[in-house]
Amino acid sequence: MEINRKDDLSSPLLQHPDDVVVAISEKTRTLVFKVVGITCASCVASIEAALGGIEGVQSVMVSVLQGRAVVKYVPEIIAAKRIKEAVEDAGFEVADFPEQDNAMCRVKIKGMACTSCSESVERALRTVDGIKKAVVGLALGEAKIHFDPNITNTNHIIQAIEDDAGFGAELISSGNDLSKLYLKLGGITSSDDFTIIQRSLESLEGVNHVEVDPGQQIVIISYEPNVVGPRSLIQCIQEAGEGSNTYQATLYTPPRGGEMERQQEILMYRNQFLWSCLFSVPIFVSSMVLPMLPPSGDWLEYKVFNMLSVGMLLRWILCTPVQFVIGKRFYAGSYNALRRKSANMDVLVALGTNAAYFYSIYVIVKALSSDSFEGQDFFETSSMLISFILLGKYLEVLAKGKTSDALAKLTELAPETAYLLTLDSEGNLISETEIDTQLIEKNDILKIVPGAKIPVDGLVIDGQCHVNESMITGEALPVSKGPGDKVIGGTVNENGYIRVKATHVGSETTLSQIVELVEAAQLAKAPVQKLADQIAKIFVPIVVLAAFLTWLGWFIPGETGLYPRSWIPTSMDAFEFALEFAISVLVIACPCALGLATPTAVMVATGKGASLGVLIKGGNALQNAHKIKTIVFDKTGTLTVGKPAVVSFQLFCVISEEDFCGMTIAAEINSEHPIAKAVVEHARLLRQKHGFENNQLTEVKDFKVHPGAGVSGKIGEKAILVGNRRLMQMFNVPIGGEVDTYVSENEHLARTCVLVAVEEIIAGGFAVTDPVKPEASLVISYLRSMHISSVMVTGDNWATATAIGSQVGIDRVFAETDPLGKADKIKELQLQGASVAMVGDGINDSPALVAADVGMAIGAGTDVAIEAADIVLMKSNLEDVVTAIDLSRKTMSRIRLNYMWALGYNILGVPVAAGVLYPLIGIRLPPWLASACMAASSVSVVCSSLLLQYYNKPLEAKAVERNYISQGIEERRGAV
Repeated sequence: MEINRKDDLSSPLLQHPDDVVVAISEKTRTLVFKVVGITCASCVASIEAALGGIEGVQSVMVSVLQGRAVVKYVPEIIAAKRIKEAVEDAGFEVADFPEQDNAMCRVKIKGMACTSCSESVERALRTVDGIKKAVVGLALGEAKIHFDPNITNTNHIIQAIEDDAGFGAELISSGNDLSKLYLKLGGITSSDDFTIIQRSLESLEGVNHVEVDPGQQIVIISYEPNVVGPRSLIQCIQEAGEGSNTYQATLYTPPRGGEMERQQEILMYRNQFLWSCLFSVPIFVSSMVLPMLPPSGDWLEYKVFNMLSVGMLLRWILCTPVQFVIGKRFYAGSYNALRRKSANMDVLVALGTNAAYFYSIYVIVKALSSDSFEGQDFFETSSMLISFILLGKYLEVLAKGKTSDALAKLTELAPETAYLLTLDSEGNLISETEIDTQLIEKNDILKIVPGAKIPVDGLVIDGQCHVNESMITGEALPVSKGPGDKVIGGTVNENGYIRVKATHVGSETTLSQIVELVEAAQLAKAPVQKLADQIAKIFVPIVVLAAFLTWLGWFIPGETGLYPRSWIPTSMDAFEFALEFAISVLVIACPCALGLATPTAVMVATGKGASLGVLIKGGNALQNAHKIKTIVFDKTGTLTVGKPAVVSFQLFCVISEEDFCGMTIAAEINSEHPIAKAVVEHARLLRQKHGFENNQLTEVKDFKVHPGAGVSGKIGEKAILVGNRRLMQMFNVPIGGEVDTYVSENEHLARTCVLVAVEEIIAGGFAVTDPVKPEASLVISYLRSMHISSVMVTGDNWATATAIGSQVGIDRVFAETDPLGKADKIKELQLQGASVAMVGDGINDSPALVAADVGMAIGAGTDVAIEAADIVLMKSNLEDVVTAIDLSRKTMSRIRLNYMWALGYNILGVPVAAGVLYPLIGIRLPPWLASACMAASSVSVVCSSLLLQYYNKPLEAKAVERNYISQGIEERRGAV
């Protein structure tokens, strides 16, 4: 990614997507609105009196001149609507009132197993007043919720998830948690110390919220990094003590929420599986193995009372804790699902295990009360079912943890420590201190040594180096950095010593915003997931009905003798035989795999894309990209480098090359025009070729700029002109046939010719153009092989646009088009039935980026273009256009394959479990084996998604680099 732009240092590369209308803090909010009808101080007093007496209103300021009121209030006590009503009751009209405000929070949801669960949580959240949008991610186990803080808050949201949906919920972050500092306190002797520290911190400007945990002696501070920094907060705590009572504060790193939750979940399923095996294996051995090995299993047939055998009693004792202690999670999940009028996997498991267990209890009761009853218990079915399901969940959570590996690697890029420099007013070093990266504040001066990681985004103020930015942008070649250049946190200084001024810290860094963007993308649902959501709504009821019909289909014919009695095992009757088939149908059908098919693939693909320098903003963009049939390219900065360069040079008279270049540099170095800078740079390269240093230049006299034509002046006694054909005509310099041919040929190629005349004789000329990116023609050719047509739309003139289009291989060119015209051209192409993508980099491209089905912004472009786009190409390399589309196609193919796995298990498994093969070849699926198949379906889907981690770009960077180098050599040869 090109980051050497020196503008826009005050704003981060990727803006936060949820701008809040009203300033937020957790305790108080500030409301600004217009009051119509204020004429004097008496009106102000009336409004202040009306609001000042309301509980929850902390302060009221009313301006007579501006007609505006500024009210500071506590939203947990009073709603903003009540403030408006109070002003209207006082006889005034309220205008410009922010009725709907925006806030966002992320909540961790525990216990979701399938799409039905996530649907239930979404339904519960939609019923809460004030919630405008809620997206629940099954694979991540998180919800992203947009709400109106004037109506509800995070406590109500969590309560709705827990009470109405029946799932555990825990707040991950809210809108004001972007900059948080965790500090471990020392020197605490009483509870009053916590109060003193909290009040001291809250008195600091820029501190939004302070939360103290007395148990762990931790303080959590939400603050504004533009106003206050972490070192100031630590100093405030240390200075809060009085006399001998001194406090200490050190950085505390809380366990990563998602990772800790995942490890706990893995540990929980592993332990439950092992405990289940401890009971289930003996049950299985006593039921299925020992009876087949006489006389070692004869003791199991010993009768305890009537027909109740030792084996039956032993299996009952061992199965009960598995059913009701280890398997209680299925009862709780079923209860919560049925309470919210839905059904999930837990319902199927509970039905299957309960049918087996309680039928076995019936068998025991009959055996106790009869001296002739012979029945078969199903305790091994119940216990083995639970064991295999727990094994499947254990393997599933293990695999699911791998889906966010790419994101985890991104978060670990920032170094733990940095060297902070203290300089005097003249820039001399006073001290050097190694500090934790979390303590870096804005405008700090940091030392970056060779091989060290850059801790935060900043600006180089001293030194030269090459920085490896591949971990952020995917760009393989190191980027040269010098004073005034931007550097990105997490990148590596390969050589050279530099000093960096911190410009973006904490959540404002590029790395933090990339992580936030990818997390949001992983949470968002792809449209293709709607299929799974629709199936999930009717899945469980259909499976229950199928299981009941299976039982009837085997029980009734068995009782009436419609199939041979020899089909039924000797230890069973028709009821038990039919019951086994029904239980197998219940447990083999799994809605979990359907629910995981899309989100796991989206998680892996967006993470992989980020590691390759392609930021995909959600499942919608990922899905739409695979349908692209037409790509519209901007020209300047997209197909071209965006910076003028000399591509051809020629002498027209007898003059040495070094003298010619020296005079050209002397004249042009005073011009600020981009073309002049390109000529000077090329002329310097030619002088260096002949061994001349840049400082060996003659001063130009009588320098004069001729707007739109060029410059003139004197070098010694010789008059020199540097400019276009019009400048030569202004000074009556004759243009010979050779010069005219050179100019005409280059103008035909849309190049600008800069002629140099010495003493009214044209000595030579340069052809200047904005060079095409070296990979552009290769990308256009590859897109054509993917059956994607390319179009160029530019505001440049027709001659230049046509020449560039011909050079890169684009036939359809639209020139002299304004920004709105670009958007209109996108709509025209869409009306022709094509799915259209737009690739651009400037502010003028943002309307077209929004209008397109998929907008792709070049990463070195403007923030506006990046915000408007669906996909950000961080490297500014056109090959990533191909990468984005190809990754989308591979992901959609993987999702379709996942659906085949998920539906295939159910479509093929349910009939087999129902016994359709038994009359033909005598194969039936025992319930415990059906549960193993059910567990395998989810694991196979997650593992299928994980294969996307091995995705390789279709256009390898090395091939493009070789093309770039060879093209550069040829251009240099032609120019020299």
